[in-house]
Amino acid sequence: MLELRTLFFEDLSVGMRESVTKTVSSSDVVGFAEVSGDRNPIHLSEHFAAKTPFRTRIAHGLYTASLISAVLGTRLPGPGAIYLSQTLNFKAPVKIGDEVIVTVEVMELIEKGNRARLSCICAVGETVVLEGEAMVKVPTRASAEEKFSRG
Repeated sequence: MLELRTLFFEDLSVGMRESVTKTVSSSDVVGFAEVSGDRNPIHLSEHFAAKTPFRTRIAHGLYTASLISAVLGTRLPGPGAIYLSQTLNFKAPVKIGDEVIVTVEVMELIEKGNRARLSCICAVGETVVLEGEAMVKVPTRASAEEKFSRG
């Protein structure tokens, strides 16, 4: 589990980045299939996957994308951030046992609505496997203090 770190809109600056690393396990992929209902055998059956161009099981693309959500919700900007949108461009497969490095970087801060536009990149080694952008609404320090004072 990622350690929680809360950043408010006032704490953010363009160029801030956070990276986390996750090794994809078979149980991650099976669990994602159970939660999502996507039981495509390319994710679950080594026998089936061996006959595909990938030659082995691959993780769901949205499993990889969910690692971005983990960074946004726990580290940058962290708890209280609200996902508004996400673009995803899948570039290469993620295989069981791959170590995925997820990097989120602040690209733009929009004061109206306290929004942050973030670059999101997932890589295995030097290979970018997923790239996109997220837009999130970020709480301000004043809004958090107001909620806390109301109890």
